[in-house]
Amino acid sequence: MKYDLRKHNEKTFRQYIGLKGEDAAAEALKSKGYVILERNYTVHNTGEIDIIAGKDDDIHIFEVRTRLNAGTYPDSAESVMYSKRMKVIKTAEHYIQENRLYDRNVVFEVIKVTHDRHGNILNIDFVPF
Repeated sequence: MKYDLRKHNEKTFRQYIGLKGEDAAAEALKSKGYVILERNYTVHNTGEIDIIAGKDDDIHIFEVRTRLNAGTYPDSAESVMYSKRMKVIKTAEHYIQENRLYDRNVVFEVIKVTHDRHGNILNIDFVPF
């Protein structure tokens, strides 16, 4: 399938693939019994969390990384550098305070979504943060 910018509100192919990866990750989470609480939760001047979900009384914070299935790229989980992790943690702290979830266990994970050169989702993996 060829990519057509006009069909995707003028988003770039990279943005389109990222959104498609996040959608696929959210669907995978739902199929595993997670309840999606927030998507793209943002705190001004702090950071953004791709997906916040609940399962078994735990809060799960997910950073989604969508990459082409090619051996020359670094592992997508490795691309979540220290500075990004700190932003996610600070943003999660805001979410927890805002929703008074002090008694909940919080789990941080990276969801690795791989796709082929046409944007078809090939695999979804979960990696501890």
